[in-house]
Amino acid sequence: MSMTAPDWPDFYFARHGETDWNREHRYQGSKDIPLNRTGQLQADANGVLLREMLERDGVDPASLNWFASPLSRASETMDRMRAAFDVALPPVIHDPRLIEISFGAFEGRLHAEIAREHAALAPGERDESYWDFRPENGENYDDVAGRLLDFAHTLTHHAVVVAHGGVLRVLWHLVEGTSRKQVMNWPPPQGVIAHFTGGKMVLHSARDTWSAHVD
Repeated sequence: MSMTAPDWPDFYFARHGETDWNREHRYQGSKDIPLNRTGQLQADANGVLLREMLERDGVDPASLNWFASPLSRASETMDRMRAAFDVALPPVIHDPRLIEISFGAFEGRLHAEIAREHAALAPGERDESYWDFRPENGENYDDVAGRLLDFAHTLTHHAVVVAHGGVLRVLWHLVEGTSRKQVMNWPPPQGVIAHFTGGKMVLHSARDTWSAHVD
């Protein structure tokens, strides 16, 4: 059975800003790791970009539903993005179906460390079978796809979603039908808004206000 849903609405998606574990290339998953200063600046810039995109598309931000993963790196990203708007917005809906894929026993360990022990799992070297790989006490990408297909029944037209890189990978597969191998080896960017429109994902980059920052 194909997992591609033909009736996804148009919506705007942002991955959370950078965390120290992102910078250190650690498996993060369901651990609640906060934004670092670079991540906060990425979130601020994404808010300005989103405001400009909604103005371009003629969308009233007060008419939208705003969904975020309840993990703090996503919820803070959402709050900082919303600060770019000077109108009252509906409350954020924190939906646990948007939490990042759980890496179980891998969480907190370096990507390079896991790659040495499990060479086939290294990003860029994953094959189709990785979709079904589940670390000890963790999830696989098929588990996340099930959560997101359920979430799709809640998702509304032009909604804003702030969540995680693994979630974005799975959405790209579900909405556009992009191959599992391609999405699992793709590094989801930060400081970018993915506009899912017409069954396609279009990436828009915020103005880089964070690269010159030094923690």
